[in-house]
Amino acid sequence: MNQQALSAFIWSVADLLRGDYKQADYGKVILPFTVLRRIDCVLEPTKEAVLAEYEAKTAAGVNPEPFLRRKTGDLSFYNTSRLDMTRLMGDQDNIATNLDAYIRGFSADVRDIFERFEFAAQIDRLAKAKLLYQVTEKFARIDLHPNKVSNHQMGLVFEDLIRKFSELSNETAGEHFTPREVIKLMVNLLFVEDDDILSKPGVVRTIYDPTAGTGGMLSIAEEYLAEHNEQARLVMNGQELNPESYAICKADMLIKGQDVSNIVFGNTLSDDGHAGQKFDYMLSNPPFGVEWKKVEKEIRVEHEQKGFNGRFGPGLPRVSDGSLLFLLHLISKMRPAVDGGSRFAIVLNGSPLFTGGAGSGESEIRRYVLENDLLEAIIALPTDMFYNTGISTYVWVLSNRKPAHRKGKTQLIDGSSFWQKMRKSLGSKRKEIGEADIATITRLFGSFTEAQIATVLDANGKEIGREVVTAGDAPPVAPEGGKVKLAPLSRLFPNEAFGYRTITVERPLLDEQGKVVVGTRGKAKGQPQADSALRDTENVPLSEQVEDYFAREVLPHAKDAWLDHEKTKVGYEIPFNRHFYVFEPPRPLEEIDADLRQVTGRILRMIGELSA
Repeated sequence: MNQQALSAFIWSVADLLRGDYKQADYGKVILPFTVLRRIDCVLEPTKEAVLAEYEAKTAAGVNPEPFLRRKTGDLSFYNTSRLDMTRLMGDQDNIATNLDAYIRGFSADVRDIFERFEFAAQIDRLAKAKLLYQVTEKFARIDLHPNKVSNHQMGLVFEDLIRKFSELSNETAGEHFTPREVIKLMVNLLFVEDDDILSKPGVVRTIYDPTAGTGGMLSIAEEYLAEHNEQARLVMNGQELNPESYAICKADMLIKGQDVSNIVFGNTLSDDGHAGQKFDYMLSNPPFGVEWKKVEKEIRVEHEQKGFNGRFGPGLPRVSDGSLLFLLHLISKMRPAVDGGSRFAIVLNGSPLFTGGAGSGESEIRRYVLENDLLEAIIALPTDMFYNTGISTYVWVLSNRKPAHRKGKTQLIDGSSFWQKMRKSLGSKRKEIGEADIATITRLFGSFTEAQIATVLDANGKEIGREVVTAGDAPPVAPEGGKVKLAPLSRLFPNEAFGYRTITVERPLLDEQGKVVVGTRGKAKGQPQADSALRDTENVPLSEQVEDYFAREVLPHAKDAWLDHEKTKVGYEIPFNRHFYVFEPPRPLEEIDADLRQVTGRILRMIGELSA
């Protein structure tokens, strides 16, 4: 059964719930039942062996748990009830009692999953509505064993269901998961320079997602590593705030044989579930533009009391957008460079690039990142890529183990034109990145080179082809009457290119006679007093001397001006779009006039025909 058919089948359960449940509550039934059937199918082959071992060890007065885990093979969970979902169908009158007993027969990690779903309350509600047997019977009919439905397919099924439930309840699906092709691009960027290391037999690496959702990012990273080296092992770690997403993620990790104690429930920013731990790789798609007022007290206490010994030493962004807090959190989880270092990729919206002037929390965070040479690259994604928003988004790649040729530099890649239209929109998601485009962006990042995108137009101005042109390559030749448009695609900058000084320009205060007012006390005695109404600020690039800028840009227009050096602040911003802007000259006036005459003539002929 393919993913679409499976999703449709599971979704058909909604027909049973209609009337007794609001649409917004369908997920409270369908998600836990899907997880239950998946686990039920996974345990089926070892069910009898586990039961026999349980009876033998219990009779002998021995703790059966370690023996039961061995009987399930690579799995770390089990069920000691004689029931399963098929046997539940044999006793319709006692379905609620039996289903509850079956759930209690699971090992502790699985019981925790159904507690997060608040499944007991749904069993009771379905029983009272006389729907429990019908819903259970429907799920008992489908085979969700990994041999029939792969972990990858199962992940897509959960994401499809969550998206539908989020739309019905008017929630933001984007809080739960990230489009798979975006994750694949991020994973490629993480691993592209480490293929030699990751191909070694028996290599073990750790990966962490502080906003794990249903575990999609962790799963795709594992799939990538398995494709390149079956003997490699990726130890997954994560934290998730939404109880349903956490439950699905935990179930997925259990089935994959991961240590589920590494998947923590709770708010990453206020209650770090992996305090003191460091990781080789990290991925994250934190909520865009979400305020952090609920956890403001805890974060400010950590910032003020721990400083750089905590997670938020460089600064705090404005309360209305906590994206950069997740960036700082990931930086705190980087393994020291002497121990091999780390690399991580995080999806952010546009505001962390430039929000906040010199001295603000946002600017200080950017300053810390760039002055410590942590930023490797920023890749602009196409708009309309996410399920709950069509805004511009960017992948930031950071590392504290930059190779020599990357040190002191940052790469910007404009991938906003690398997309194809989806056959069917999913919420706000109308575009997707194809495999070839992922490969192109990954190659540009891996080669760390400047490049342009050459768009070939025919004589009518229609695009007929595109080609990536790197240094030394000849651009494509335009057809007769056509032309080739070149636009920057990948650019390299020294880190200080994003820095500036905000200088304060003062003008003298004049009295009623037009004379300069001078100070009479302290350091200001005998010095001209500044007129606050005439005060101005200028941003001077770090690469330029302040005095040179002042002499060139200010003094010719205000000869009595001076600088207040005590007010000078250093700031950092990354004006991404400015670096990729391509000026297109307006059309010649003759062409515009000719078009206007043509349109005017057509309108006059139409009026004439109406008059006749």
